[in-house]
Amino acid sequence: MAIDGPAGAGKSTLARALAEHLGLDRLDTGAMYRTVAWAALDRGIDPADTDAVAELARRLHIEVAERVLADGTDVTTAIRTPAVDAAVSAVAANPAVRRELVGRQRAWVAAHGGGVVEGRDIGTVVLPDADVKIYLTAVSDERARRAAQRDGGALSEVAAALDRRDTLDSSRRVSPLPDAAAMPADAIVVDSTGKPAAEVLEEVLTCL
Repeated sequence: MAIDGPAGAGKSTLARALAEHLGLDRLDTGAMYRTVAWAALDRGIDPADTDAVAELARRLHIEVAERVLADGTDVTTAIRTPAVDAAVSAVAANPAVRRELVGRQRAWVAAHGGGVVEGRDIGTVVLPDADVKIYLTAVSDERARRAAQRDGGALSEVAAALDRRDTLDSSRRVSPLPDAAAMPADAIVVDSTGKPAAEVLEEVLTCL
């Protein structure tokens, strides 16, 4: 089950609810890219240094479950900072990093016999043959408000950061963030604007 969409659309909330409702394991692929970005910053590596970051990604042991671990260190909170927000787009645009992490993501699905996988290109690139593809979206103002409530920070600054990341992620050469129109014809498209999490879950479940 693939869930895609921009930041703040409610992917993690929906993925968690679906996994619990259906008794499936869940993988947050965005946390993997954030972990590489955090590790680069922690080691003084420029996130734009493609070769150094690619080598880091190959060597880094990442565990993503309820807690996120990088080489055994709990980075669950550390990967949700403005510094990582600013660095993660460069990391996610790195072709070698994407190849490494996409391979791990596919291996995770094979090892778990499926599951709920959330990200930005799951249904289009990582798991194009997923049984269920969901694209979740919301208006930018609401996405910024949700992100500010989740991670803290001034709303205006969070909104500006989201706009920058949307631009970077949608224009990158490798696996750009798709919009709803670019999703496969069999994708379930849900606009979560103004909807509580339970309503979004119910809307998706009725389509399964």
